[in-house]
Amino acid sequence: MPAATPGTPSLLRAMNDRAALELLLTHGPLSRTRIGHLTGLSKPTASQLLARLEAVGLVVATGTDGGRPGPSAQLYAINPRAAYVGGLDVTPERVLAAVADITGTVVATHEVPYTEGADAVDQVTEALGGAVKAAGLTRTDLRRVVIGTPGAFDPQTGRLRYASHLPGWHSPTLLEELAAALPMPVEYENDVNLAAVAEQRLGAARGHEDFVLLWNEEGLGAALVLGGRLHRGWTGGAGEVGFLPVPGRPLVRQVTRANSGGYQELAGVEGLPRLAAELGVEPPDTPGTAGAPDAPHGPEVAAAVALLARAAAAPEGAQLRFLRSYATALATGLASVVAVLDPEIVVLSGAAISAGGEPLRALLEAELAELAPSRPRLVPGEVRERPVLHGALESALAATRDEVFDTSG
Repeated sequence: MPAATPGTPSLLRAMNDRAALELLLTHGPLSRTRIGHLTGLSKPTASQLLARLEAVGLVVATGTDGGRPGPSAQLYAINPRAAYVGGLDVTPERVLAAVADITGTVVATHEVPYTEGADAVDQVTEALGGAVKAAGLTRTDLRRVVIGTPGAFDPQTGRLRYASHLPGWHSPTLLEELAAALPMPVEYENDVNLAAVAEQRLGAARGHEDFVLLWNEEGLGAALVLGGRLHRGWTGGAGEVGFLPVPGRPLVRQVTRANSGGYQELAGVEGLPRLAAELGVEPPDTPGTAGAPDAPHGPEVAAAVALLARAAAAPEGAQLRFLRSYATALATGLASVVAVLDPEIVVLSGAAISAGGEPLRALLEAELAELAPSRPRLVPGEVRERPVLHGALESALAATRDEVFDTSG
């Protein structure tokens, strides 16, 4: 559509429309008077604005504010059917898809087990198709889809890097095949980056421009947000801190291959049962996924989560020594990240770190204060259920709202 000339009535109308739509997203149903008050618009102008948005299908009348003194006022809300988006979270355990309406409400999900050797395109289309069907829609109803995976697709080659534990996703033509199979624009993002998007939009990082999210589940990784924007790096590999050289662990060489060493070996979930055994901590009878609701994991993550959750529930004796040793391991690598970036806060996320709760956070903060020149505040992640999926949906929604809410044309 042609761009509106700065200062013209059409541009001013578009700016007022967008402001009103953002208010409705933030506050929910509002009356014409309330919208006028919040935007500074006169009552007639607010009325014209709402009539215009209702005519193009962006807002709907939703009832009245009848419980208040005086005459009832008509309430207006974003039309949830104005647009839909999709998000997918791909792990070595499953492919989980969801559909959300323009307000951010998740209307359907569908999960398919990850099958090694299965065609990646088939798994994506099956998961997304199931979610779309459950929502009562068709795939053409989706304006945009964001897919979250471990690692990152190299913008120069289109190949997935840093994710050797996701077999079947390394074909050099995968992105072309997915584009051919899906009728809507598709974007791809690192899973930990999407967890950071979820925290920035919905959780612990709201209002913060510079933060690091430290993640520990199947892999140990970080997301870097600088000046309010994700920092991905030249090949998409920013935040792959599992490769960091750390004292006491072998250097990770030939990093394109599956191997051990570095920060991942020091503080990743695979080493926690061994660390617990060395400190005299008995393994739980029934490993579970406490601390990460509705997030299925492999056996290594489940075992680590069970150990940390039990230690956090009774942090004394051997359990306290286990938590302190794990905090030291985490702080060893995190200190390097903090020394380089000097973030305002560090968000602690992922099933393993979350399972350690407040006792682990306090020990980690104390260790980091001794190892790093700056002292960022450590905060627990607030988006505990499906953070990667919520980040994918939020990313898709941001771009879609920019398109749908643009009334300048």
